[in-house]
Amino acid sequence: MSLWMKTPLIESVPLGLPIGKKIRLKLENVQPAGSFKIRGIGALCAYEANRGAKGFTCATTGSAGYALAWAGRALGLPAVVCAPDTMPPESIRPIQLAGQTVELAGNTWYDADERATALAQELGYTHISTNEHPVLWNGISTIIDELAAEGEKPDTILCSVGSGGLISGLCEGLLRNGWDDVRIVGCGTYGADAYNLAVEAGKIINKETTTSIIPCISALHVIDHVMDFRSSVHLRSFITTDLSAVSACERFLDDHRMLVDPSCGVALAPVYENAPILRESENIVVVVCGGVGITVERLERMKALAVERERRA
Repeated sequence: MSLWMKTPLIESVPLGLPIGKKIRLKLENVQPAGSFKIRGIGALCAYEANRGAKGFTCATTGSAGYALAWAGRALGLPAVVCAPDTMPPESIRPIQLAGQTVELAGNTWYDADERATALAQELGYTHISTNEHPVLWNGISTIIDELAAEGEKPDTILCSVGSGGLISGLCEGLLRNGWDDVRIVGCGTYGADAYNLAVEAGKIINKETTTSIIPCISALHVIDHVMDFRSSVHLRSFITTDLSAVSACERFLDDHRMLVDPSCGVALAPVYENAPILRESENIVVVVCGGVGITVERLERMKALAVERERRA
């Protein structure tokens, strides 16, 4: 049983025409669980269920938790999602509506993951990694399989990067389909730039803290697997401001009538900015990764915070 669906690939005239490039959108935001996360987490949950899992736990700052809740519900298994105290109610509510449990633990994702790991042992559940497992990466890689089945190879793919689960799966898909010449641009913000630091340094850099207002991409470091592709895939990076990511979401809502999280907006921002990194690109696919817990009201709050931070800078 597949817990995710093949998603549409559409050309975007509003994004492409102003910059004279062909822009196509891989709409992971229309997944039943609201984001690409269900591909990897769904695959891993199904794998563990077949091995006798009695339930699941995971840590989340948003979309991963809903993906786990959705997968558990579809598989008929309970799930406990651990999240930082700062997770907004807009992100908690969908998990509870799926009939699963949310436990708040600590100030960061890392605190929540520590609790999720301990809770799995206490309850006899299976702890699900939301970014680091071969089955998870393979599930995510099906995005590239679907692109390849369309028959038109892009020269550049844009995606958001936090800890690196998405870009790792995409890289695996590129290699499997013989698309190793496609540039893949991982996008973040100045306050959530663990991937950018790793690409520039050629090794993983451990940050002491993050300053972005966008929790889903605020990782202290990328996973090891990201660096496995340094010599086999054309890894590139792009960073922008939090405000630019939020503004990209607003413009995307106007252009395509779809509301996505700013963690997705970072991958749209290079197109809206006509960023120099796209100068040599003519055929671009943006992985519109989606996001759960975003509302117009929350986006407005995030914009106000981003504007205030830039004013103080």
